[in-house]
Amino acid sequence: MTDRANAEVFCGWHAACCLSAMLYRLGRLFVIKSKFEAFLVIFGLANGAVERGFHYMSLYPGIGGKLLFAVCPIAVFMAGARILDSLETQA
Repeated sequence: MTDRANAEVFCGWHAACCLSAMLYRLGRLFVIKSKFEAFLVIFGLANGAVERGFHYMSLYPGIGGKLLFAVCPIAVFMAGARILDSLETQA
């Protein structure tokens, strides 16, 4: 009985200790379940986008840096809309 699927039965382990159950539980941590969690994710994305925009402004002074700074939040708007739309279809 060296088969990995039957290892927990052979060792007398609880079913929740097997690898597939643990991976399932770990994967559930990364699922956005409510609008509050979605807004927290969008807030984090927005903070990162603004920080990246500041780096662009320091690397590319002038109109190039300002254009790159303006593009960063637009990507967050599109990602945020996609996240919120996916929550509404699940409910």
